Amino acid sequence: MSLTFENHPDLTEPLSVEALEARLREVGETRYHHRHPFQLMLQNGELDKRQVQAWALNRYYYQAMIPIKDASLMARLDDPELRRIWRSRLVDHDGEAAGEGGIERWLKLTDGLGLSRELVVSTRGILPATRFAVEAYTHFVRDRTLLEAIASSLTELFSPMVIGQRVRGMLEHYDFVSRETLSYFEPRLTQAPRDAEMALDYVKRHAHRADQQQAVIDALRFKCSVLWAMLDALQHAYVVSGSNASGQVPPGAWGSGTEGQEIEGDGLGGRLGDQGRLAR
Repeated sequence: MSLTFENHPDLTEPLSVEALEARLREVGETRYHHRHPFQLMLQNGELDKRQVQAWALNRYYYQAMIPIKDASLMARLDDPELRRIWRSRLVDHDGEAAGEGGIERWLKLTDGLGLSRELVVSTRGILPATRFAVEAYTHFVRDRTLLEAIASSLTELFSPMVIGQRVRGMLEHYDFVSRETLSYFEPRLTQAPRDAEMALDYVKRHAHRADQQQAVIDALRFKCSVLWAMLDALQHAYVVSGSNASGQVPPGAWGSGTEGQEIEGDGLGGRLGDQGRLAR
C-alpha cells in the first residue's frame, strides 16, 4: 500500500490558530495508524484468532501505561483546575475502584480471547518493539516540555474514527468476539473527544511562536509513529510474510516457542496441540 505523508518544512513564521489546527489534523490524516495494513486487516476480518490475540496482548501494555503517563504529566501541572481535568483520564483507565475502568475492560477482551490474565498482566509475552515504543512514549511525556507532552495526546482527535471501524468490523467478521468483550471501546467514543478538545485548546492557547508550534506538530508526529511502530511489530511477528507462514516472532515473545505461554483458539502455524496449548 502506497501512502503519502505530510512533510512540510519546519516553521519559520507562526501559523494562525486555525492554520495550526489544520496542520495538526493533516498529521493525523496522513500518519495516524488508521492507514496501517495490520489495522486494516484487523477491521476487515483478515486476521485469524491467534493474530487478534497477539494484538490484544501487546496493546494491553499500552493501555496499562496510559495512566502512568498521565500521572507523570499531571504532576507537572501548576493549575489545580487543569489537574482536575487531567485527572479524569486516570479515572477513565484505572476506575474509581477495583474492577472498574478501561484497563479492566481491556482485560475482559483478553479474557474473552482465551488469554491467561496472569500472562497478560505480567507483560512478559509482549514484543520487544511494543515495550520500546510504549516506554519511549512515557519517557517523552515525562521529559519533554509540558506543551509537547500535552500535544502528544492529540491522537485522540482521530481515535473515534478508528474505534467505530474496528468494532463494526470485528463484530461482523469474528465469531470469537462480542459486544461484551469489546466493551472497552464504547466509552472511548465520548472520552477521547472530550480529552482531545481539552488538549487542543491548551495547545492553541500556548503555542504562539513558530518553534512552539513546530514542537507540537513534531510531538503529534512522534505519537503517531509510536502507534505505527507497535503495529509494524505485530505485522512482522505474526502476519504471513512471503514464504514465512508464521511471521518472525522474537525469542521470549508470545508464540516464539521459548516460553511457556498458554493460549486458546486457532493453531499457531500448525503447532498447537489438541488442548489449545502451544507446543514448546
